[in-house]
Amino acid sequence: MSLTEQAILALTARELAAKVRAGQLSATAATIARQAEITRREPAILAWQTLAGERALQAARAVDSHARKGALAGVAIGVKDVIDTADLPTGYGSALYSGFQPAWDASCVAMARRADAIILGKTVTTEFAMASPNQTRNPHHPQHTPGGSSSGSCAAVAANMAQVAYGTQTSGSIIRPASYCGVVGYKPSFGTINSTGAKVLSHSLDTLGVITRNLRDAGFASAVLAGQPALDIGDASHMPRIALFRSSNWAQAGAESHAALEYAATRLAAAGAGVRDVATPDHFSELFAMHDAVMGWEVTHALAFEHQRAEITDVTRRFLDRKAESTLEQYQQAMISIGRWRADITALMDGYDLFLTLAAPGEAPEGLSATGDPAFNQVWTLLHTPCVTLPAWRGPKGLPVGIQLVGRIGEDARLLQCAAWIEDRLADGLVSR
Repeated sequence: MSLTEQAILALTARELAAKVRAGQLSATAATIARQAEITRREPAILAWQTLAGERALQAARAVDSHARKGALAGVAIGVKDVIDTADLPTGYGSALYSGFQPAWDASCVAMARRADAIILGKTVTTEFAMASPNQTRNPHHPQHTPGGSSSGSCAAVAANMAQVAYGTQTSGSIIRPASYCGVVGYKPSFGTINSTGAKVLSHSLDTLGVITRNLRDAGFASAVLAGQPALDIGDASHMPRIALFRSSNWAQAGAESHAALEYAATRLAAAGAGVRDVATPDHFSELFAMHDAVMGWEVTHALAFEHQRAEITDVTRRFLDRKAESTLEQYQQAMISIGRWRADITALMDGYDLFLTLAAPGEAPEGLSATGDPAFNQVWTLLHTPCVTLPAWRGPKGLPVGIQLVGRIGEDARLLQCAAWIEDRLADGLVSR
């Protein structure tokens, strides 16, 4: 019995891949259903820079012809347009590279194709994955930003136009827009998913991750893309020990973010998890200046060619002008200090599985001229810790507000296992509100 389009769209990535591998659903039918959803939703959201169209259908038909199908068979993937693709243009969100066609696939794209996933197209990004936004709207309210820089990826997944989408994070470009769009964002430990073929901003910070509609799909896809089977976490029976971490910039968040964190902490404690407040370390605010120094020095060199080109936006040029103020001395001192801070944060987590903290300042801001403040993400990117955002709350305008879960470097499977348990306990509350 063939599935209806509606039934196909309701499948998780894990369920869809299992059905395609078992011959119960064709990759072609799955792709047609997803493309029909794009036709319906895209005009109001503008999440896609380029669509693969017939090429995606050709890829799906090829998957259906395989006697033995890959782990991601038929799964619909959006690729952020700072990640190179051999068969689709890669514009890096900039007029400077309009129509640019790489001769290669980025490593993560090649890994997805090898696993029989279907690349539906390139998702919109801010210019060079920095501060200058493009056209994408928040699926929950088109007058609000989806966040950035992984704007199109988060919006496409939130609107169910893709099951998995790639994001990149140098400051807060996965976690923050995922919170704004009400989806799961997973920023792995630095280097977990190979970033070769993604536009470089900061070689010490750039991290490739995924956006999905549920936590287990994030682990399932990442296990294949990273070649780390332990990330496919399956059952979530481990009751986590949670450190409630308010951070030194607590006052920068709105009441809705405070409410989301307090609600999650209360609900998880009621479900049996150990939840305790931990004090923010002295001088924690130093880490924000360190992030600025590292990103500033590295992006100034990485985008030395683009900085003076007339085709880039004024927003990007001013951003690069500010970053160019970072000095070699500041950069070197930050790089020396990072190791000590990683050890300090690891010690602070002793006895806990994860930090529960803020994901974003609040609901997605109104307007499309900016993508929000990464103040609650920069430190964790700098420290290379794995992070997950989960939907947890609705703000006064009805927009999603997420929470952020932070784990130990390299212990991504443990974080995902705990995050799945937390997602299960929060799900009923999200439905009821």
